[in-house]
Amino acid sequence: MPRPETRTDPADRTQLERSPVPLRRVVALFRPFRLQVGTVMALIVASSLIALATPFLVRTVIDDALPHADVRLLAWAVAGMVAVAAATALLGVVQTWISTTVGQRVMHGLRTAVFTHLQRQSLGFFTRTRGGEVQSRLTNDIGSMQSVVTTTATSLASNATTVVGTAVAMAALSWRLSLLSLVVLPPAVWLTRKVALMRREVTGERQRRMADMQTQVEEGLSISGVQLGKTLGTGPAQSLRFAQTSQELVALEVRSQLAGRWRMASMSIVFAGIPALIYLFAGLPATSGGMTIGTLVAFTALQGTLFRPLMGLLDVGGQLITSMALFSRVFEYLDLPVDIDDPAEPVALPHVRGEVRLEHVGFSYGDRPALTDVDLVVPAGTTLALVGETGSGKSTLASLVSRLNDVTTGRVTVDGVDVRDLPLAELAQVVGVVSQETYLLHTTIRENLRYAKPDATDAEIEQAARRAQVHDVVAGLPDGYDTLVGARGHRFSGGEKQRLAIARTLLRDPRVLVLDEATSALDNETERAVQAALDEVARGRTTITIAHRLSTVRHADTIAVLDHGRVVEQGTHDELVAAGGRYAALAGAVALAA
Repeated sequence: MPRPETRTDPADRTQLERSPVPLRRVVALFRPFRLQVGTVMALIVASSLIALATPFLVRTVIDDALPHADVRLLAWAVAGMVAVAAATALLGVVQTWISTTVGQRVMHGLRTAVFTHLQRQSLGFFTRTRGGEVQSRLTNDIGSMQSVVTTTATSLASNATTVVGTAVAMAALSWRLSLLSLVVLPPAVWLTRKVALMRREVTGERQRRMADMQTQVEEGLSISGVQLGKTLGTGPAQSLRFAQTSQELVALEVRSQLAGRWRMASMSIVFAGIPALIYLFAGLPATSGGMTIGTLVAFTALQGTLFRPLMGLLDVGGQLITSMALFSRVFEYLDLPVDIDDPAEPVALPHVRGEVRLEHVGFSYGDRPALTDVDLVVPAGTTLALVGETGSGKSTLASLVSRLNDVTTGRVTVDGVDVRDLPLAELAQVVGVVSQETYLLHTTIRENLRYAKPDATDAEIEQAARRAQVHDVVAGLPDGYDTLVGARGHRFSGGEKQRLAIARTLLRDPRVLVLDEATSALDNETERAVQAALDEVARGRTTITIAHRLSTVRHADTIAVLDHGRVVEQGTHDELVAAGGRYAALAGAVALAA
């Protein structure tokens, strides 16, 4: 039974309308492999042409070798059939090997290019883009491109060669029977496409339900999802929802299988009737033209193989749209502008002291200003604490020092050099960040710490853990530093994860340290342990601390109070309390709350 027409997703057409892809850009991906591509095309043509020899060998066996008991001719004809089968099989293996290798190399280049390019994107891109969307384009889309593109290209060459060669061979065998095929084939093609169109709607709905089910699995069976379900008692409701989606899939699958079944039955009758009509046509004196039995058998075999490649050619349009839509989605990411990139003419910092200056700094999220005309100086080796109410701009200001964001106006300097003039890798060595949201990889403690410094020795890892006051915790585990932390570090408490993050930062030994509310989510006892680790880490470094609890920054060299993106006060704890301004009000409110 012929396969149904390839379904063209309307979303693919929309994608191409939004982001058209020049064909020359796709061809350019395969240009380094033009020799291999040419070889594949030649192998496909050769295989298709060699396979056409079989019907003629069959005719020789039936018309000449068997009636005349010509054993020699029979042996040569049979050997020829075996040779044709072996040759086409061998050529098919070589063609598959070369085409798959080329496709995988092209996909490898795309995967690497997209991953590297996305690594260079600013945080703004990832805050406005769903994580699943990024993963889907990087894995699913590129993974699908290999099979779709390779299949489309090889299918086009193979089917076109087979159709043309088969038509020529059929005409050579019997031009009268060829005319009959021209009459019978169009209705069969029309019926097949009609059935495919009927199945499109059901197939689209089934794919949407499959996507819903995958989302439910991802949300309900991830660690965070299971934890949320257990704490809220929503497990039974989630199971019921999953069961309903699964039941809908059952109904859609049945509809999909039954859609157009009577038309498929009609096609079965047509395909069974075509050989019968050929036999009838060949048996009539007026149309047989002295046709031999061998010619009839060979022609029937050829005619039976014509329908599948012909349908394959009709499907190429849908396959092309699908493959180009996949390229469009991937190229969209490759074409994203890089907001924060390495400078064209980088400046080196041979001797880092760690003085940080913010000079008339302004920053806006689109049209919404977050910082306005901020002037601050943090001498090397001193501590600056940033305090203020939620939304005052503390985290935004700190992000400018590490270039997670770039200033809109003004500049941020380290030892007099604008951070935008420093290579990003060097800036990451100079400025270390410990944030409130600790992220640990699903690997061992040792590898989590070594992530910051791949060539770190075990002794350096242990020393960093000691300074972060987490070594004793790790040493007390059965597997020590080879203990798996679990997904997102769920095996450890908040304070332990925070100290592991501090140890990881310490391995880079940055001269400037940014602590973004590193203890705000911890209880008092854990906060004291982490704060002790932070005090040890900050010794001798330039430290910028975003304070959630004022008690943690009262000993800072300078405290800057932010309000609606502006620095409204700065000084020491005692100076600001004595001034009776905004800081004193915040300190009074904290005292009353305590």
